Amino acid sequence: MKLSTKLALAVCSMSVLTVPVAAHHSYSMFDMTKTVVLDAKVVQFRWQNPHAFIRVEVPVGNEVEQWSIEMTSPNNLVQEGWTRTMLRTGDRVELYVHPLRSGARGGAYAGIRLADGRTLGTVEE
Repeated sequence: MKLSTKLALAVCSMSVLTVPVAAHHSYSMFDMTKTVVLDAKVVQFRWQNPHAFIRVEVPVGNEVEQWSIEMTSPNNLVQEGWTRTMLRTGDRVELYVHPLRSGARGGAYAGIRLADGRTLGTVEE
């Protein structure tokens, strides 16, 4: 076998091993037909790829529940009007989320009403 043929086979073999995986989870874990409104206090806002996250505390009776809300990518959020400094720890917000099908305390972001009354995403008036 010629050296050029061997080199071509080696390059092809290595390229198969280095193909990037473009996996992404679906939103099937969320009930996109339901929207829950949370009167919440921001605990953490993580502006990161591939998804931003908001962690909040939600008062329920005498208890406080911790919720984790998955958002879309920062690039998509910017197009909606978001900035990386829009939420701060302690901010009071009204979050609109599609809840987890499992009933756990979490959901997919749908919209938000900020303390100053501004809204982003899908919120009910």
